[in-house]
Amino acid sequence: MSEPMEISLQNATVGDSLDQNGVSESVPSPILTQEKVLVSVEVCLKASSTSRSDDVRSAVERMLENRSLSYTDGSVPVSLDDPFLVENVQRICICETDEWVEKHDVLLFWQVKPVVHVFQLSEEGPCEESSGDGQLSIFNEWILPAKEFDGLWESLIYEPGLKQRLLRYAASALLFTEKGVNPFLVSWNRIILLHGPPGTGKTSLCKALAQKLSIRFNTRYPQCQLVEVNAHSLFSKWFSESGKLVAKLFQKIQEMVEEETNLVFVLIDEVESLAAARKAALSGSEPSDSIRVVNALLTQLDKLKSSPNVIILTTSNITAAIDIAFVDRADIKAYVGPPTIQARYEILRSCLQELLRSGILTNSQECDRLLLLSYTGLKEKLNVAQIEEPGNPHLCKQLLEAAEACEGLSGRSLRKLPFLAHASLANPYSCDPSKFLCTMTDTAKRECAGLLSES
Repeated sequence: MSEPMEISLQNATVGDSLDQNGVSESVPSPILTQEKVLVSVEVCLKASSTSRSDDVRSAVERMLENRSLSYTDGSVPVSLDDPFLVENVQRICICETDEWVEKHDVLLFWQVKPVVHVFQLSEEGPCEESSGDGQLSIFNEWILPAKEFDGLWESLIYEPGLKQRLLRYAASALLFTEKGVNPFLVSWNRIILLHGPPGTGKTSLCKALAQKLSIRFNTRYPQCQLVEVNAHSLFSKWFSESGKLVAKLFQKIQEMVEEETNLVFVLIDEVESLAAARKAALSGSEPSDSIRVVNALLTQLDKLKSSPNVIILTTSNITAAIDIAFVDRADIKAYVGPPTIQARYEILRSCLQELLRSGILTNSQECDRLLLLSYTGLKEKLNVAQIEEPGNPHLCKQLLEAAEACEGLSGRSLRKLPFLAHASLANPYSCDPSKFLCTMTDTAKRECAGLLSES
């Protein structure tokens, strides 16, 4: 978070002009007449708080008005001068200003219109819906926003724009429905399909998206639920029963969406197991019961289309195996591939910061400063001047070398890499970051070599 910045508005006018009566009037500065940038400010309430969200929202808005801030992603300290906020607020975070930061723009307080979202985490955990006969549960259900998913969105690092694109899609889908846009003239299904190789975080991204949307739309939908479908439990050992189980599942979902203030997210992981291409079944390579399952799924999705308060989130590792009719229904088909060099660097950077915070690695003031360099900041610094020092390379340069050595590893493997590197240390109780990064680079090379041998 940037330091508070005082901005003088004394010269906000660029000159005087005369109105029709010859009276001098001020002409506002062009920059002040521009449309303000909407910036989300998320306010997490303490578990003990019983205050109304509107009261907390007003208090936070007043606090922001009284402080001259430059807006960048990160936490904002709760004002100690406001006992009401101290008593009720756990944290305040500014979100999604990275688009302007990448353009080297600084968002100053008078350019921003903060949009405050107040929420309280549910600690209930998932509940299961059994399919009966001692079989696997049909689905797991969470009340959102859930404590289990807190911080998940921020931990997921992808190519720039992917997460923002998904947020904007959902906002448009809900807005179109709320405004009564004629679906026969403008069509949308509120279905998202994330596809790509295993280990790229598609399922986690779906859960994090549902969590984020439950926070952003809690004024319109004070109740939010995430239903994670267990696709494998829907295939019955009894012939022709699978289609009936799919219909039974969606009947329960339909009951949830009948409450207009309830926003329901339906997550179908590995959707190809439910929406397998019917062409394969007709050719005899798939059981005929799978045709009934696909038909039932498509029918139920079409029924849900008339419900404005449901969003379908699906993932697939094998897009070619999905029935074309389902793929055609998806509004967004986003490919989630292996992390780029920038994403690998940022993932490893977040891992190292956590190891420093927890004391696993020896900390120092210099280390903190270097590790805070983002990939963009590091590349800019490398372009200005070489940062190599003989015998003492900076941690950020070592981190970049480690990220380069990780090419081909999935996001899941990258998150495990620091643990594997630490497990290979001779003395795991005493290690400085520089030596650890050397070990992690060697570990990455071994992991990549293992992938090549397997292929």
